[in-house]
Amino acid sequence: MATTVRRTTLTLPAAPLGPDNPLPSLRGGQDPHRIEIPRDAGLPADMARQIGYRPLRSILPTRMRDGYGRARRATDLDALVIENDRLRATVLPGLGGRVYSLYHKPTDRELLYRNPVLQPAAFALNGAWFSGGIEWNIGATGHTALSCAPLHAARVPAPDWGYLPRRQGSGGGEMLRLWEWERLRDLPFQVDLWLPEGSDFLHVGVRIRNPHHHTVPVYWWSNIAVPEGEGTRVLAPADRAWHFGYERTLRRVPVPDSDGADRSYPLRSEFPADYFYEVPDGARRWVTSLDEDGRGLVQTSTDTLRGRKLFLWGTGRAGRRWQQWLTEPGTGGYAEIQAGLARTQLEHVPLDAGGEFAWLEAYGPLAADPATVHGADWGAARGEVEARLAAALPRADVDAAYAAWLPYADREPKESLATGSGWGALEVARAGLDLPGTPFDAATLGPEQEPWLTLLRTGDLPAAGPVPGAAPVASAWRDLLESAQSGPATDHHLGLAQWHAGDRAQAVRSWERALGHGGGALPLYCLAVAESMAGETARAADRYAEAYAAAATSAAGASSADDPAARAWRAVLPALAREAVPALLAAGRAAEAAQLLAALPQPQQADGRFRLLTAQVLLARGEPAAARAIFDAGFEIADLREGDETLSDTWYAIAERLIADGGQVTEDVRSRARTGHPLPERYEYRMRPV
Repeated sequence: MATTVRRTTLTLPAAPLGPDNPLPSLRGGQDPHRIEIPRDAGLPADMARQIGYRPLRSILPTRMRDGYGRARRATDLDALVIENDRLRATVLPGLGGRVYSLYHKPTDRELLYRNPVLQPAAFALNGAWFSGGIEWNIGATGHTALSCAPLHAARVPAPDWGYLPRRQGSGGGEMLRLWEWERLRDLPFQVDLWLPEGSDFLHVGVRIRNPHHHTVPVYWWSNIAVPEGEGTRVLAPADRAWHFGYERTLRRVPVPDSDGADRSYPLRSEFPADYFYEVPDGARRWVTSLDEDGRGLVQTSTDTLRGRKLFLWGTGRAGRRWQQWLTEPGTGGYAEIQAGLARTQLEHVPLDAGGEFAWLEAYGPLAADPATVHGADWGAARGEVEARLAAALPRADVDAAYAAWLPYADREPKESLATGSGWGALEVARAGLDLPGTPFDAATLGPEQEPWLTLLRTGDLPAAGPVPGAAPVASAWRDLLESAQSGPATDHHLGLAQWHAGDRAQAVRSWERALGHGGGALPLYCLAVAESMAGETARAADRYAEAYAAAATSAAGASSADDPAARAWRAVLPALAREAVPALLAAGRAAEAAQLLAALPQPQQADGRFRLLTAQVLLARGEPAAARAIFDAGFEIADLREGDETLSDTWYAIAERLIADGGQVTEDVRSRARTGHPLPERYEYRMRPV
């Protein structure tokens, strides 16, 4: 059959994403990948430079996506299918362009881990993320802020087989193009997927362009979820790897055996871990996951995509708990094999002004001799994979396919299949950019971009609604805001742009001006965060309390309960409470924290996050038994962050107070708390040895 691209609908049990958090994302968040590098680590010079190169200070201009829960219902999802007579790939354009399924027809095999549910969890840089399939991670260390966001998609002409003499005469057919404007780094990117006629390999051309006049840090990792079993082995062309195990350090280890076990089998480790393989210069880039029969998926690429990685959850309670959290009981687990621009995911790579990174990836089935693949000779196992890969898809063919694709990367789309955001169109309007192949059409501009178009056209930002929306924060927009007439919306957004640039003193001055203009709760919130991050605990608590009171007054002062302003401020209140309560506790003001929680509507008080905060308030007020009762009754925090140890920390703090019974918490008390009050499995999410 000729290669086709078509629309379809995929129905899955899914938890709705819900609304984004209405508060600006001023904090960098808890980064589980933050590391302390030992002096004797022996990092290569380029790796050391790139690990320290321009990490994010915050996730501005995006908002936290934390409005989801864990109640799933059957949901129809728009999907796009690209198919030939050998493979069928199913893509979700509304969810980051995720390749949900890659099905090999001749062997009747699903090559990916295909999650039977869509359950958001707080793994992305901005919160909501889901497991399974192939995801395209761009932006900064972590899962992309586009994990659960729509991308533009279209049909595009595909290269023909003319670059391979043995396949001359085969038509090129169609490609599926995905593209968007990535806002954390202000970069356009595209992902072109095509299936040459008769090919067993999905070809993926990726391009990231820097249209600016300055160098930009770039991050890219293609993450591939693969089924995991007792006999699953992950292989890559490396004898060493950099190990990151959530102890916030990086160390070089041998491959496959380290710390007394063969770590190429994901289920032979207890704790979650990353293994970033050291692929020698000049070696072919590939990574594969094969089952006990020597069958599975292989990924290979041109040399620009240099990094390869294994992520495993391990067999410990926390890893198993996370796997259950991301899907549903009774389903199989998964590991991830990954490919990136740098050696590790802790690095960001400079992209010069006007430059681009481009490469080709290929995904397909691999069948190798199981005795050799699972034998004790690592070199022989690798050699077997390399030989089978060379026979199925020669390295020269990948390079030739890349050369054939490059001219097509600029081809204009023939037919739109899905629509992403209007932020790329706004940047095109501001800078007059010409980006062949990835049109950011003015028709995609919407209400979020309208105030910024007004700023471009008139030099002034219009008055905002009750709660200012998402905003650009790049230096060009900061310049426009600095020239605009001062006012509550202008000064609020100018403060965000200054904060994003690292100019915190100027940001505070802008928010104080916004407050003077009657800006209300949002500037107060921003000032509270600034005080908190400056270590001013008491002043931060004051600001948080003022912000919450101002938002409550605005919600109560609306003309009716259905007034849009009332609804907007009611959404702000729980978001403020989540941050205000810990700030009040840190300042020793537990009684005020309790009053704030008691003022929330009952449905919000029953939310897992607020049950935890209530337990922490009770503990601070000297009521550990009441705090323990909340844990015993049970609760879930839908948006618990990767690497967050709040649940276990609070549990053991309660246990220590119960044992101390009003006395001092000593080392003996701490030890007795851990042995006498074991953490229930439902609260076990710790991703490192403790």
